Amino acid sequence: MDFEFGVEDEAFRSEAREWFHAHPPQRGDPRAWERELGAGGWVGIGWGAGGFGNRTASLTQQVVWGEEYARAGGPTRLGHIGENLLAPTLLAHGTEEQRRRFLPPIARGEELWCQGYSEPGAGSDLAGVRTRAVRDGDRYLISGQKIWTSLALDADWCFVLARTEEGSVRHRGLSFLLVPMDQPGRIEVRPIRQMSGTSEFNEVFFDGAVAHARDLVGAEGDGWRVAMGLLALERGVSTLVQQVGFAVELEDVIRTAVRNGAVRDPVLAERLVRQWAELRVMRWNALRTLGRTDDPGAPSVAKLLWGGWHRRLGELAMAVRGAAATSGPGPWDGAYELDDQQRMFLFSRADTIYGGSDEIQRNIIAERVLGLPREAKEESR
Repeated sequence: MDFEFGVEDEAFRSEAREWFHAHPPQRGDPRAWERELGAGGWVGIGWGAGGFGNRTASLTQQVVWGEEYARAGGPTRLGHIGENLLAPTLLAHGTEEQRRRFLPPIARGEELWCQGYSEPGAGSDLAGVRTRAVRDGDRYLISGQKIWTSLALDADWCFVLARTEEGSVRHRGLSFLLVPMDQPGRIEVRPIRQMSGTSEFNEVFFDGAVAHARDLVGAEGDGWRVAMGLLALERGVSTLVQQVGFAVELEDVIRTAVRNGAVRDPVLAERLVRQWAELRVMRWNALRTLGRTDDPGAPSVAKLLWGGWHRRLGELAMAVRGAAATSGPGPWDGAYELDDQQRMFLFSRADTIYGGSDEIQRNIIAERVLGLPREAKEESR
């Protein structure tokens, strides 16, 4: 296959680079950066021609934009969940009224979203959701708990998978609701402090939180289909963009190995080469499957590949540094400080768990691709 980009793609790349030259990425105020991206026309470029986003880009141009964003040192996007997960879901399953209400503020970088899926008893097993939503006239009242909710402290809205049919089990009776986060006394967000010292993830508690009936996406009870369509969006272009960041981290580990002489260790040298080769294979695989909708196992294969690869990179970064990996970047003053490689090592321990654990991904491949018997479920569930 031809894995090169075309002439139009490279022209798009030049346009992106010129914009970054004139608008260096901001790290101090992430909300202001989202608004600047929106004003520049760079949010929603993959939504297609519908008047909801900004400029329109082909699939390969979306990859080019993501690559240039990573190379420019762009910070983690606060708007990622709204732009790349909710917006395509509304384009596929939402009403015209929902699209006109929610997509323009996302494209302008003005409204931020989080995802209310996982629960303490239903992480990778999403069909075990217990959060309830009871219809009350023209609204739903939501009660329950979500966990590992990324960026919930910053979000203006949350899309929530909740059970709307009393007595329903597994994937039946679930609905997909859009819920405003500014509901004091009804919604509480508690940050989860991780080993890396950061708190991207949160617990979210709903106590009679209100969602308007007009903000139900799809039909009542059809939430499982909508949710599965959204999960498929977490792969594809975002995987290729993610790999650019991985390459930057690998280059940093290689520079460390050259600087401290660890590269002369044949075992470590072999591991560095293997990481580089595996990253190239992941890129080719992602390009090969880009845009395909007829391969139910492709997203799971991609998740298995990058999750294990990144965790091994974190381990390799610590092995390259040896005993020096156990000390902080500056004099100890009681603060919990880590450098980039140490944070990467600690955070990457979760890569094979969040977003669907390795065990779940292997089950999907076994059942949906290989046609093996489904895993037996406990009757109580």
